[in-house]
Amino acid sequence: MNISFLSGRILSSILLFFIIASSQATIVAFKFDDADKEARFKQFSEELRCLVCQNQSLADSNAELAMDLRRVLYKMIQDNATDDEIISFMVDRYGDFVLYKPPIKPTTWLLWFGPFILAAIGLIILLRMIFNTGKQIDNKLTAEEQKKLDTLLKNEKEEN
Repeated sequence: MNISFLSGRILSSILLFFIIASSQATIVAFKFDDADKEARFKQFSEELRCLVCQNQSLADSNAELAMDLRRVLYKMIQDNATDDEIISFMVDRYGDFVLYKPPIKPTTWLLWFGPFILAAIGLIILLRMIFNTGKQIDNKLTAEEQKKLDTLLKNEKEEN
């Protein structure tokens, strides 16, 4: 076997090892007593938003805050906290924004109904513009106004 080929394979293997090791470095494995707790952890990790990344769930994010929240979530599940207790804790601490599906309440009405309200306003404006362009304004002059106009036009012709 060729020595340069062998050293190239060893170097490639070492490089591959470090790439795999570095990509796995941020993933923390949590150990659970039973499958139900693990399933709950996965469910909550997908349902809760990373407050740093904003468009990623806790499960998808590698942000430091997301890692801390996963640890808190793990501890709460291990301590047999109910789903309501977990949600209440997260919402009390971080607000409704931590939930991917925030509840419908007065503080979130704009979030839920704002897009529909804006679309309705836009549609109303569009329809008014479409239907008003076909109408012509009645510009008929009164008899007195027509007489004044005729006088002005007659005077202008005489001056020229």
